[in-house]
Amino acid sequence: MGAIQVEAARIPDRDALLALLREHRLEAEPENEVGILVDGGDDEVFATVEELIMRIGAPFVPIKHEDVIYVRPPVG
Repeated sequence: MGAIQVEAARIPDRDALLALLREHRLEAEPENEVGILVDGGDDEVFATVEELIMRIGAPFVPIKHEDVIYVRPPVG
């Protein structure tokens, strides 16, 4: 199983999400300024990211595109 790439919108969002992913016992490491590499199944990581965004209370939406999960503000 390979690493899943997660891209946050800002550094503080990345840091909060990174801490919560680790809290959920996922192996997650920061990459670049706003990226995270997470070991785990694609669907497992996506579901966890969705749950954690709700816990953070941030107005963000996870979007999966070409094997990367982007955490961005909603379009509208």
